Amino acid sequence: MVASIRSHLWLIGWFRERITQYDPPYATEYIVKRSLPPSRHELGRMTFTEVDGGTHVRWTTRAEIPVPLLGAFLTRHLARPVITRTFRNILDVANTALTQRP
Repeated sequence: MVASIRSHLWLIGWFRERITQYDPPYATEYIVKRSLPPSRHELGRMTFTEVDGGTHVRWTTRAEIPVPLLGAFLTRHLARPVITRTFRNILDVANTALTQRP
């Protein structure tokens, strides 16, 4: 629901997010209001598209490590690979859980 707050604690940090758009079953958008380590977060979006045999999930985020002079470099070479791997792992675990036969 729009304006809902959710809080996550992952190996990569703690995040407090606010839902900014909710269009079930097609999309959810959010922004990170606070995080540790700190980040400047402009957009998080998950879109869901029906495909043959399931759902294609696209998870997009725009964020930056807010460190003067080094922020862009740290974001590109440290944060981006970690976030990409984390999101991919979450989606892989969800796919396995949803497609395993009991």
